[in-house]
Amino acid sequence: MTLRHLFLALLLTVTVPLLAQEPHGELAKVKERELEEVRERISDLKKSMDRSAAERDRLTVELQDTEVAISEQRMHIKDIEREQRFTEKKKQALDADLAEREAHLDLESGQLADQVRSAYMSGSQEKIKLLLNQRDPATLGRLMAYYRYLNDYRAENIAAVMDEIRNLDELRSQIAAESARLESLAKNRYAELGKLNTAQERRQALLAGVRDKITTEGQEVNRLAAQETDLARLIAELTSILSDYPISSEEPFSKHKGRLTWPVAGTLINDFGQPRASDRIKWNGVVFAAPRGREVRAIYHGRVAFADWLAGMGLLVIVDHGEGYMTLYGYNETILKNAGDWVAPGDVIATVGDSGGQQQASIYFELRKGTKPINPRQWVTKRPGS
Repeated sequence: MTLRHLFLALLLTVTVPLLAQEPHGELAKVKERELEEVRERISDLKKSMDRSAAERDRLTVELQDTEVAISEQRMHIKDIEREQRFTEKKKQALDADLAEREAHLDLESGQLADQVRSAYMSGSQEKIKLLLNQRDPATLGRLMAYYRYLNDYRAENIAAVMDEIRNLDELRSQIAAESARLESLAKNRYAELGKLNTAQERRQALLAGVRDKITTEGQEVNRLAAQETDLARLIAELTSILSDYPISSEEPFSKHKGRLTWPVAGTLINDFGQPRASDRIKWNGVVFAAPRGREVRAIYHGRVAFADWLAGMGLLVIVDHGEGYMTLYGYNETILKNAGDWVAPGDVIATVGDSGGQQQASIYFELRKGTKPINPRQWVTKRPGS
């Protein structure tokens, strides 16, 4: 046993009983600190890789900045659209409530008008006429009581009508506020779309520059090889960082070989093992064409090990499933999880896009055991929704 392992064993011997004695809240704080430490280490790793990429290729760094900005703007636009839908539903509910209350006010006003009309037709001296009428005292008492009840009913109707009028004024104010909010959201969305269009134009110019550079210098094979080296380094470093935080789930990942579901429904355009730029460079995963924005789902339990932009992969999510197995989801439009987050089968982790300089919306999916790519077709066989 190495000194490092001996130290860890002693540390666990001391700290585990102490943690067991701590309240649940303190244990949660410890776990949160551990998670934050993992995120910081992954962030430092990403910065180191960014520096290496910058030394190798300035255009790649600019493409990263632009595509990350595009992703953030798309997320912002989606948030605005979500607010718009919520506000529109709220306004529709207020409009329906207003129509119902206006109908009720019309009914109350009509009844009150009938009562006023009846009182007018019977004359303005109703009570005096009853008192001067030569009737039996018992009959007179009953008539006076009816008269009092009728007046009370009129007063209640008047109060009800006034309440309805106040309620209608309040509802109209709320509707006006929601209408103003919808108008403001529409302006914000228009402004964000303008920023998005500018960023997309910038992206197209950068891609043209990258293509010219590849064509002029004949560097496609070298570029792909460098990106594969970066990815292998990233996975090796992530494995080292996460080795102290093992994955636990109901069943090991290896027990589900041949029974997993593809992360997205799409059309296969590149298959595992096919040549890329030359016979020396082959596809380590599969690529599915799919509509932009379609949800990308985790194929099994695990923890998000990486959620950021990487050259050649664009916006990339890597999920650690334990036993050395990791799944990679690249080319995304947006990323919906952070490093350290736990996921279950079917959880949405990203949306389909064309980041990484792709020419069409698609999803790159790869399965690795350690740093070695393995054929995902032997593991993933089910179509989404089947």
